[in-house]
Amino acid sequence: MNRPTTPIHPSSGPASSTRGHVFENPATGERAVVLTDPAVHPDRALVGHLRVAVGGRVGAPHTHPRAAERFTVLAGRVGFLIGDQERVLGPGEQAEVPAGMVHEWWQVGDQEAEVVVDMTPGDRFTDMRATMFGLIRDGKVGRHGRPRLLQLAVTAHKYRDAMVFASPPWVQRLLFGSLAPLGRALGRRPMYARYRASAEIAEPDVRALGQLDEHGRLRRGAAR
Repeated sequence: MNRPTTPIHPSSGPASSTRGHVFENPATGERAVVLTDPAVHPDRALVGHLRVAVGGRVGAPHTHPRAAERFTVLAGRVGFLIGDQERVLGPGEQAEVPAGMVHEWWQVGDQEAEVVVDMTPGDRFTDMRATMFGLIRDGKVGRHGRPRLLQLAVTAHKYRDAMVFASPPWVQRLLFGSLAPLGRALGRRPMYARYRASAEIAEPDVRALGQLDEHGRLRRGAAR
């Protein structure tokens, strides 16, 4: 294996960078280690190393209205539905999701999957994801393992520029738009600062770092 290039951003960012912070979602089987923090990256890029447990998948089909995503599979297999195209990718293969495209992804087979993901811009999604993962870890969920409806409405409505569920979008706008004021009146907040940082900090995997360029972005082309 070639020696990984150390990205400028993750290694030299300020002390406030969340590089190495670990965020887990027990409901979906995701474990993410931050490689590039959008709060300190000039392109506001969020790059993470995701491990997805057997049977794990992203919560639901969705879009990122203003952000594009790129994926490189490091290990295992991952199924992707991007628009109306479905495929399964293995180690070294990549997928790209343009801004506004409906997509979802899931682990395939009997081996944990590992993926490096680049979302740009990713700052708004970072706050949304950290809050959603934190609420789920703290057990503040309904019977389906998701944040309760009023909380979900407040957070999803605030961050509707970062992520929109695809079932269908106008229903989400109508439902969450009408419920969000009630949720805020009852004390729900879109984002909780305590979830921004993680109690667990891990040294990023050299295999994942080897997929980044000198700017801390995911390289294009087959995994090295």
